[in-house]
Amino acid sequence: MDYKELIAGNISGITGLEKEKVFELIEIPPRLDMGDFAFPCFTLAKTLHKAPPLIAQDLAGNSAVTAGAEEELSAAAVGPYLNFKLDRKVLAKDLITAIREAGDSYGTSKLGEGKNVIVEFSSPNIAKPFHVGHAFTTILGDSISNIYSKLGYNVIRFNHLGDYGTQFGKLITAWRLWGDEKAMETDAIEELTRIYVKFHQEAKNDESLEDTARDNFRKLEEGNEEEVALWKMFRDLSLEVFEKTYKRLGVKFDNYNGESYYSSRIPAVVDLLKEKGLLEESEGAQVVKFDEEGMPPCMILKSDGTTIYASRDLAAAIYRHDEFNFYRNIYVVGLPQQLHFRQVFGVLKKAGFDWADNCIHVGFGLLKFKDGSAFSTREGNIIKLDELLERTVEKTAEIIRKNAAERGGDMTEEEIAKISEVVGIGAVKYTYLKAGREKDILFDWDDMLDFEGDTAPYLIYTYARTRSILRKADAEGLAPSEGDSLACLTGDEEYAVIRSLTDFSSSVERAAESYEPFVIARQIALIARNFNRFYNNSRILNAETEELKTARLALCDAVCDVIKSGLGLLGIGVVEKM
Repeated sequence: MDYKELIAGNISGITGLEKEKVFELIEIPPRLDMGDFAFPCFTLAKTLHKAPPLIAQDLAGNSAVTAGAEEELSAAAVGPYLNFKLDRKVLAKDLITAIREAGDSYGTSKLGEGKNVIVEFSSPNIAKPFHVGHAFTTILGDSISNIYSKLGYNVIRFNHLGDYGTQFGKLITAWRLWGDEKAMETDAIEELTRIYVKFHQEAKNDESLEDTARDNFRKLEEGNEEEVALWKMFRDLSLEVFEKTYKRLGVKFDNYNGESYYSSRIPAVVDLLKEKGLLEESEGAQVVKFDEEGMPPCMILKSDGTTIYASRDLAAAIYRHDEFNFYRNIYVVGLPQQLHFRQVFGVLKKAGFDWADNCIHVGFGLLKFKDGSAFSTREGNIIKLDELLERTVEKTAEIIRKNAAERGGDMTEEEIAKISEVVGIGAVKYTYLKAGREKDILFDWDDMLDFEGDTAPYLIYTYARTRSILRKADAEGLAPSEGDSLACLTGDEEYAVIRSLTDFSSSVERAAESYEPFVIARQIALIARNFNRFYNNSRILNAETEELKTARLALCDAVCDVIKSGLGLLGIGVVEKM
């Protein structure tokens, strides 16, 4: 049960204050002895015309304030605060039982049953290397997809490939001028990157290259055989490379319709905008203006008649709604594209598509080097994602090998390789997801692989160590207890773990509402910290009584289930030992 949600609803029903506002105001007291939740009554003073301490007393005396959880929840006035305490015995029994019955599917709900959610993410540009900057949208979008699936939504994962646009005119031009067929056979992406970077370098001194590139793209749009053949070669080779990266990341897609797929649908969009009287000419281009909204105009067709990102995105959005009748159409694309999506959604709205309100841009920050510079393909300033993953896995293997030797373990190289793959890939993913998505990430391997910090290695190690306890118990013929015997878990450190477990399900819903996987990362990190504190200060396999011993084993089992569930939502696996 989400007690915070219940309390917010009850206080809202009694006072008339909006539930969302109450929820935001509810605090977690700094000490366990002060209770589990606290509602400050200052906000109600003006509307109820009473001093906050008197309001707190009135609420505490109203049985409706704990309705729905009368057995395990109590309320008391403490100055201007209404404090709530949960019955530790009831909570321990009910929560641990619920988690162990659900296993690592704990947190699943039917909230979104019957609703389609499209998540567009990754969407790399064809003929360019998949670098660490592209990983942000891929990892973030995959996690958001997992979260919505967990809540019962029917998620359709779109990879809107950047397989069209003026950059292909540039690439075709560059290939004809500087392409090396032997280099293409050896490493196609490397060669395509080389000539793409060279194009931009040369174009700084030769403006005619841009004119040639525009002409080549126009020929591509017109379907000229030679340009189309080159485009198809660039696309096929790139997809072959991308698929290897996706497989290693454990990322899958349901739809690979790239920008080129919607090219034939653009004339219908243009006709629609003309019929609505929305298209205007501006310096030869066709645009939709947003003067009243204070935004620049949205270009639909360039002066030479070729299409642009916006026209293709408009066609894609209309197609998606017609085909899937989506509840949400989520675009996981960097923050610099914020204006672009405001314009696209604005055009849809002006055209009479009310469902445009269900199109959501989920922006994110940049990945930077330690010197603060960002990644750029055209400048050749990149680190390939495959290289990052490989090096991270190698570094992880070194750490695991060293730790195993220090403990006198007997792990084989095959075991080390399997474990380091899971932990290393997890370390990279967690780095992108552990903070708010709009924050920039500073690239640092040492931080990524810290086994004691806020990292995936720390969480995976916590899981593995806890599983080790359960294996030892099983070898001794001990099994986690069930039912009423769990009520003995009332100590402060035990309760801190249990208390943090109660918020997991609501963290999944909050993550979906805000499109912020870090809400889940933060919650499982709190669970892991509380559990490790309990582990270091309490006896489990040699606890004082048999009842306490088996109850603590049940708590260990529940912690494993929730950490595995939470990491799974982040797209991160676990290992049984490290």
